[in-house]
Amino acid sequence: KFKARIKILVRAMGADAFREAVEQEWRAIKDGPATLTDAEIARAKSFFTDPDYRQFDGVEAGRQLEQRCAADPIFGNWVKRNTVAHRVAGYRIVNVSLKRPGYAPGDITDSQLERVADLADRYAFGEVRTTHEQNMVLADVEIGQLYTVWQALQKAGLATPNIGYLTDIVSCPGGDYCSLANAKSLPVAEAIQARFDDMDYVYDLGPLEINISGCMNACGHHHIGHIGILGVDKKGQEFYQVCLGGSQGRDASIGKILGPSFSQEAMPDVIETILSTYVELREEGENFLDTFRRVSIDPFKERVYAPAD
Repeated sequence: KFKARIKILVRAMGADAFREAVEQEWRAIKDGPATLTDAEIARAKSFFTDPDYRQFDGVEAGRQLEQRCAADPIFGNWVKRNTVAHRVAGYRIVNVSLKRPGYAPGDITDSQLERVADLADRYAFGEVRTTHEQNMVLADVEIGQLYTVWQALQKAGLATPNIGYLTDIVSCPGGDYCSLANAKSLPVAEAIQARFDDMDYVYDLGPLEINISGCMNACGHHHIGHIGILGVDKKGQEFYQVCLGGSQGRDASIGKILGPSFSQEAMPDVIETILSTYVELREEGENFLDTFRRVSIDPFKERVYAPAD
């Protein structure tokens, strides 16, 4: 049960043998009772109805939001970083960041959770969603209510404007809480957050995903982070392997291992060297992943493992 992962089975069987086993199973079930029909799709859809949206003039709502953002730049920055356009005019999607400094990624207190639930009841049709990025979402907030929602989130410590940026770290609980882990994860995340506390620098870096896993089970999805960190055990000592260039989504890719692993104490310096290399090499309009895919791993490896002066 400690190795119940498809990736481990594929490695043991070989890709071709695993592919054939999947195809054989598919041939056996593809026309069976589990076949998805139009009627079954319609039945499933009947359980999911749209909220009772109000009708708004999208242009006017957008104009009013721009005015409010201009009047309060801190609010405007939060809107820019933590909200997303909605398919229904007059609404926006609100990302509730659970990545404030000094706290484990994804952690939320009972009082904070009650505040989010209250906001959902008042402003989001009573619905809150959790995400695999370890944040929360209020999916249907009227644009005219955004300022009120932001003020409440800010008061609760849930308005850090960092969604999709360096400090929006995804991390498993690691050795502090998980018996499977080879190394601690949370102290690494905390050290990185503490090192990069200049949000102007964080924003200048552009979209950047850091994922941390405490063992090969990869609950932190380190292999698809732009920068992935994997905890490993070396003769009872905790070390961290770094990979670069991973990506989720439509252009998914598996990160490439940078080289030999590092101590926990070295990790903030390693990340800083990687980022400074990216800043030096990037071209106009490029984000970290764009730059990595253009120059590949060698320039990063040379800088990180360069002999100390």
